[in-house]
Amino acid sequence: MAQEIERKFLVKDGSYHQSAFSSSRIRQGYICSARGRTVRVRIRDEKGYLTIKGPSNAAGTSRYEWEKELPLAEAEELMSLCEPGRIDKTRYLVRFGSHIWEVDEFYGENQGLVVAEVELTEEAESVSLPAFVGEEVTGQVKYYNSFLMKEPYSTWK
Repeated sequence: MAQEIERKFLVKDGSYHQSAFSSSRIRQGYICSARGRTVRVRIRDEKGYLTIKGPSNAAGTSRYEWEKELPLAEAEELMSLCEPGRIDKTRYLVRFGSHIWEVDEFYGENQGLVVAEVELTEEAESVSLPAFVGEEVTGQVKYYNSFLMKEPYSTWK
């Protein structure tokens, strides 16, 4: 089984823009967004993807993930099957230390939220934090994209 291991942080400033070596626009929806099992359709620039994720471990750092690339037309068709709500964001890739950080800048009802994730090869792996990284939110369900689709950042109290 493919295991995704990652940590997630809030971003405290826009300095990641200067360090980014790549960016892409991402639109995504969920065919299933049940806690512990999600089926996501993603369009990243001009490519489509179907992703299935399982439940997170107790720490929220690790979970099963399976992903397949789809033709763009098929991904667009599958978007019409998705639950209400969409995620719209730009993802910036930033190399820092021995890791590549993914910084997601959200739009629409999630405007103002910026999070950074770093994928790890094992849960205990140490990672250097770039200056733009703030509070760690790993495992906090409200920062999962599948939750943000239902309860957008703009509605939080």
